[in-house]
Amino acid sequence: MAELKTRPNKKSVMKLLSAVENEKRRNDALKLLAIFEAVTQKKGVMWGGAIVGFGQYHYLQKNGQPTRWPMIGFSPRKQYFSLYIMPGFKTYQHLLAKLGKYKTATSCLYIKTLDDVDEAVLRQLLAASLADMESRQE
Repeated sequence: MAELKTRPNKKSVMKLLSAVENEKRRNDALKLLAIFEAVTQKKGVMWGGAIVGFGQYHYLQKNGQPTRWPMIGFSPRKQYFSLYIMPGFKTYQHLLAKLGKYKTATSCLYIKTLDDVDEAVLRQLLAASLADMESRQE
């Protein structure tokens, strides 16, 4: 069985974010780091080679394999930022309605730039998601 490659490691968060080529996107990545650290009261940790994660939780994959994943996190992809909102978005529709310009997938919030979203609403969404994940671990 293949081993999951996305694990916490000692790689440098700052090295990843500083390597973002576009200056505006690099500045947004650094600002996202500050937002996530303020909301979580934790330092970001590299997961794999491209995800900055905060906290972690344990779950069983569909194949029954136990694994862990960040409670929340983000990745500075080339065209957009992926923000990992692990509970999904069903209970956060009231916040999404006020967030701004974004796209979603199951547990991913995609934004092109921080200028596209309301930062205060983003902070509320991150805090609500984190609280939800922490309550599931008790």
